[in-house]
Amino acid sequence: MGFKIKGEKREVFGKNASRRIRIEDKVPVILYGADIPSIPLIVLKNDIIKILKSEAGENTIFKISFNSESRDAMIKELQIDPVTDEIIHVDFVQIAMDKSIQVSVPVVPVGEAVGVKSEGGFVDFITREVEVQCLPKDIPENIEIDISDLHVHQSLKVEDIRPPEGAEILSDMDDMLILINVPHKEEEVVEEEVVEEEEVIGEEGEPEVIKKEKEEVEEEKKKEKKKEVEEEGEKE
Repeated sequence: MGFKIKGEKREVFGKNASRRIRIEDKVPVILYGADIPSIPLIVLKNDIIKILKSEAGENTIFKISFNSESRDAMIKELQIDPVTDEIIHVDFVQIAMDKSIQVSVPVVPVGEAVGVKSEGGFVDFITREVEVQCLPKDIPENIEIDISDLHVHQSLKVEDIRPPEGAEILSDMDDMLILINVPHKEEEVVEEEVVEEEEVIGEEGEPEVIKKEKEEVEEEKKKEKKKEVEEEGEKE
């Protein structure tokens, strides 16, 4: 647990106060826990970014000190501005190092699947994280799963994961993690369309419907011509 950050008690509240805090490249935060009242603080935005960029990311446990106090904490929730992508508020949760906590851990595939290497498939991520419960010191940075033996249409589920040492997996065992999928082939679709079009082409290279309409028109013309001839004969 190498991260140590400093905070200061927040005394002024409201939108304008929060805006001034962010202008100074700082972030308003709330530190809370099961047995403590919520504590409003201010921390440097750069400290939050360093935590998020670390290998454990949001699962990083760090020390936050303010006034004469020091607490173990984790990032619980981030609020991001949808327009600027800037961090506008953060929730810290105080951690008791001797009590189990529940966290989300990323799943990382290892190896190259047979279905990708020689069968034209691709790795389709269905679920990228699993929920685990463990002591803070046992939180894994990620969980690796070997996909080398997977063929196309084969998958790995949560039940196929080997639990990290000291951790219990809480996610549903039937949840699918990775599927070796096959891309849709556009050429096959085009080929089917061509076949369907050829089926309605007549002997003269015209669609059957159009050919039939032409025949009916020609037949009507013949009938009208015959009628005109008969009428001429009667007049004579």
